[in-house]
Amino acid sequence: MNIVNPAALRTGKNCFLAFRNKKINNFTGSDGIINSFASTGYYFDKISHVSYNSSEEIVRAVKDAKENYENIVIYCPSNMQNTLKSFITTLYAAEFNALGILKSYEGNVFMFLSDAENRLRFEDIKEILDLRYGIKLERTYVKTIWAPATVIETAIEQAKSVCPDMSFNVTDAYGNCSIEILYPCAISKDVYNEAMRRLLSKLNDFVYALEDISLAQMLFRLLKLRRMKISIAESFTGGGVGKALVDIPGISEVYYEGLNTYSNKSKIQRLGVNEITLKHYGAVSEETAREMAAGLINGGNCDISIATTGIAGPTSDNTAKPVGLCYIAVGTSENVSVYRYNLKGDRDTVTKTAINLALFLAYKTLK
Repeated sequence: MNIVNPAALRTGKNCFLAFRNKKINNFTGSDGIINSFASTGYYFDKISHVSYNSSEEIVRAVKDAKENYENIVIYCPSNMQNTLKSFITTLYAAEFNALGILKSYEGNVFMFLSDAENRLRFEDIKEILDLRYGIKLERTYVKTIWAPATVIETAIEQAKSVCPDMSFNVTDAYGNCSIEILYPCAISKDVYNEAMRRLLSKLNDFVYALEDISLAQMLFRLLKLRRMKISIAESFTGGGVGKALVDIPGISEVYYEGLNTYSNKSKIQRLGVNEITLKHYGAVSEETAREMAAGLINGGNCDISIATTGIAGPTSDNTAKPVGLCYIAVGTSENVSVYRYNLKGDRDTVTKTAINLALFLAYKTLK
């Protein structure tokens, strides 16, 4: 989810033109450009996806952009760049430099290639636009998990009621939401603090960091602080929770083991899950998740454990339980807590959302 920039921060008219094969509905690359542009503190007033098979549509789109917008970002395949550069150079009576930047008194054009490495970086664009508009921005971050979109929107409205000059770039990755906040250096500390207080008062239950850091890194940091070891038993998440932690340098200080106990037999042999529990309640149940987490703690080698079991899809198991149903257990020597979720989406979405939730629940338990 991206929040449209407020009129108060509309520093210039910016247009994004993506030239692509319209028969292929893949917007991953262009979405990345749009989000990265927003992260510099600037936003697009117009976003267009133009078919590169129609020369008339290409000419019309570029001419309209030149006439109505001060800055144009172009995203195109490499086999189009020479033709486009030639046309735009004639249109603006100016040349592109080696980075893919054209600067003229009529406006700026920035060119990215969709299928090749780009020398142009967003820092280059920011430097040019900051100089043109005299804007100096600071930034901070609020990282949340499982925060409803309506709550985030309300929190932002509360903050902006105090500081209208704040802008927010909100990105969500499987329930793990990053709120990037940009604001002019000139605003007073009191105004900033009150805006942040209002923002956080609405989001408090969902926040795990006030800096640009991953959820796994925050859990790692807390485990080190508590001098604790963690073990993980995963079923439907297939080792994803463990991988998120193992990817962090130095994780061996706090990570004891990760087990991918996918089958019922593995749950029994490796974790001590009772066979009667599996037969009576099934593998996807609160009772099984609890015994999985408890099995790790009972091994005596860890201080906190995570266990996951669920149905990722695309089809359910042999029970009447729905796709997306999952149980995540977090255990300590004192207690095992089990959380039930009905997640939506395809197999990948369900799995990755559960991974984020598991990391957050362990972090929340330790905090």
